[in-house]
Amino acid sequence: MICIPIVAGTHTGALRAVDRSAPAADVLELRMDLILGGNLVELVNHARACKQDIAILVAHRRRPEVDLSQERQRIAVLRDAVEMGADYVDVELETEGALREKLLSAIQRLHNQTRLIVSHHDFNGTPAERSLRGLFHRCMNTGADMVKIVTWSGRPEDNLAVLKLIPYAHARKMNITAFCMGPLGRISRVAAPLLGSCLDYVAFRKSAESASGQLTVAEMRKIRRILGEKN
Repeated sequence: MICIPIVAGTHTGALRAVDRSAPAADVLELRMDLILGGNLVELVNHARACKQDIAILVAHRRRPEVDLSQERQRIAVLRDAVEMGADYVDVELETEGALREKLLSAIQRLHNQTRLIVSHHDFNGTPAERSLRGLFHRCMNTGADMVKIVTWSGRPEDNLAVLKLIPYAHARKMNITAFCMGPLGRISRVAAPLLGSCLDYVAFRKSAESASGQLTVAEMRKIRRILGEKN
């Protein structure tokens, strides 16, 4: 599924980005950590008004060296998204276990309408395959509906290590999104959906990327046409 992150720095800018992006997306990721003063209720309602069948993913990325009060506030945003019936919420594996459990409890209380993505991002490199599998199992064992593992590609073979997680997850009946960041990771963003990775993170346009190496939606569609895949 094509997932377009909304990363505008202001609430008004985010609304405009939703207008532009919704027609081209299967999923909109609302990056609430990047939208200064973002009103989650208005953003979700606006997205749904733009495209009736759009799926909503809400993420609020964890910042290093924050206190427990700030962490509670961050998870509260994700719990609000669950209350609103967001299709997905994304929480990092590194989040304190008790806070993750509260989020999972909120999802279960509302009959699992929202699917839980438990993610791990490594911005410094790609661990060995054994470590990657260990991270996968740690994510899966939290009660996740989908595991997301994204690493930095410092060498071409890093892409292979991460892409191998996709069939590994499928053999264990787990949904997964896995690819590499960085200029050398672009090839993994192309290959991952062909292998069955769930979400294809693409930018609506240049300069709107949420991570290094991200393709635009136009580039991804062109590549899929060349490969004979359906858009």
